[in-house]
Amino acid sequence: MTYNEVVKMGDTYLLPLISELYQLEGYEIKPVQAHTGGRNVVYTCEKEGTDVKILRIAFLNDRSREDYLGEVEYIRYLFEHGGSVSDVINSRNGNLLEEITHQNYTFFVCLFKKAKGKMLVENNYRYREGVSITEYYYNCGKVLGKLHQLSKEYSPVHRRYSFFDKYNVEYINKLIPSSLILLKEKLVELLKTLEGLDRNSESFGMIHFDFNDGNYKIDFDTGQITVYDFDNSCFGWYMYDLADLWTQGVGWKQFELDAGERKKFMDDYFNSVLEGYKSETSIDNTMLDQLPVFIEATIMENILDRFEMMQNNGEELECDRELSYLIKCLEDDIPYKGFFHEIYSCEEPFEYEERNI
Repeated sequence: MTYNEVVKMGDTYLLPLISELYQLEGYEIKPVQAHTGGRNVVYTCEKEGTDVKILRIAFLNDRSREDYLGEVEYIRYLFEHGGSVSDVINSRNGNLLEEITHQNYTFFVCLFKKAKGKMLVENNYRYREGVSITEYYYNCGKVLGKLHQLSKEYSPVHRRYSFFDKYNVEYINKLIPSSLILLKEKLVELLKTLEGLDRNSESFGMIHFDFNDGNYKIDFDTGQITVYDFDNSCFGWYMYDLADLWTQGVGWKQFELDAGERKKFMDDYFNSVLEGYKSETSIDNTMLDQLPVFIEATIMENILDRFEMMQNNGEELECDRELSYLIKCLEDDIPYKGFFHEIYSCEEPFEYEERNI
């Protein structure tokens, strides 16, 4: 079933039923523009005198009820224990997750409180007036550190899938064309490196797995960050989320000509992130030393996600300049997403020659 088919079904069948399930009568329910490769249909629910709510209808059939319960139960746990996240709202039946079957197709429905504030992009990437941007870097680390500390104490009722349940040789062979044989070899090599890393409770647990400024909002009066969209959450290394934060930082200096200046900025930026992070939880230096490996893991996820989207959408497989850049970094063992390497161009950030498949 396609996104547009779900939207159409929502108008005629799903939304009236969901409105009753979640007592949304009188709310104005408006669709949110989907991003490329989105796996959900999302709506805002607004009513004068009440907080805005976010409705999510999951329609792809690649996840089980157990997976969705694992997500929403984790979110509720984080919220109840002081994590700065958008809480899940119970249905009138008292459920965090509702399952609707129609025309032999199953939809999983959740309702969330809308996070307070704005995304950075909605504020034109300006931070709080009169406040140093380093507060933002610190707060990103602090909020993430709190979530990870709570994860270290978390015992799930419904267990979410783990990193290697998805990222394995079979998955790579399914998605990566045979013509990209070197890329396949490098991805398998990376998996073997990851398999050798520690997975004790201090280094491995439930993580967000998509921690970036598109998935949290900032209260620009206080600087408070509220995290949402745990759709990709899974059991993984805490360092993966930190590597996501590192890669997010490159945007602030992507047009800087001097590689040395880019390096200095990234060192200072990530030190601020880690200062905030360590104010809430601990992380072993041996894991921090693996930052380059986890940056490669985020690149792997990005590459595989791109190929998966192309296959799911029935598109011709192609490597545009952005995908070619990521592939080049892995194939040539270029660390830190090439940000300090001669491959990098500040005129065309994170782009390389398109290649044929």
